[in-house]
Amino acid sequence: MKEAIETFKSMSAFEKRKTVLLNIGGSVFLMANWFTFIYVMNHVSVKATSLAYLVCPILTTLLAYFILHEKLSKTQWMAVGLSISGCLLLSYANIMDMFFSIIIGFTYASYLVSQRVNKGFDKFIILTFHISLAALFLLPFYPAYSGTIPTEFKFYFCIETIAILFTIFPLFLNLYALSGINSSTVGMLLNINPMIAFLLAMFLYKEQFGLIQIIAYGIVFLAVIVFNSHHIFAMKQKFTTISKDSKIT
Repeated sequence: MKEAIETFKSMSAFEKRKTVLLNIGGSVFLMANWFTFIYVMNHVSVKATSLAYLVCPILTTLLAYFILHEKLSKTQWMAVGLSISGCLLLSYANIMDMFFSIIIGFTYASYLVSQRVNKGFDKFIILTFHISLAALFLLPFYPAYSGTIPTEFKFYFCIETIAILFTIFPLFLNLYALSGINSSTVGMLLNINPMIAFLLAMFLYKEQFGLIQIIAYGIVFLAVIVFNSHHIFAMKQKFTTISKDSKIT
């Protein structure tokens, strides 16, 4: 906290204004993402929220390209095209699912892109600020929309698990990743989430999937590999070099 305050004090007036806007904007985008996700989950369909996880990486990549001017290779553009085709296959039966998915995906993509340029502060401090500000924004709605206070231990255990393990921890890792890699790469890696959910649904819960859905998820998985192929080949080359050096020694 002391370092964050000192860093903020040392900034110019323009940098201070930019930092304040980035963090307020980040909190608003995060809050909008939570609200749209919960609304669509409860009032539209679960499928639409699942599709949002696939749409978000595409939107993140496009926003990063046009706003942050992050460079994309021909291979990465090919991966974006593959992702789009996979999403279209999944949404061909219901265009409204795609509409709501784009709204959810856009809010989180905007959050990731805005935080890519939000530098100079500890990521946990930034995340604390975003969540605290979101809580203050939502506080006035509490008297009108609150219900009876739950008393069961199970409720509070589930809320704490969701808040810490499935919300704060992933958000912190996303912000931490943005300090080292491009937001487009972070966005594409989000595709791993629905891929894991798809595999769990198929093999653990024995849910039935049509051929088109299997093909669509396969295309998206291929897109993740293609998008990060340069990292994969670089790691393979490094590993090969280390192996050769160890044999020589």
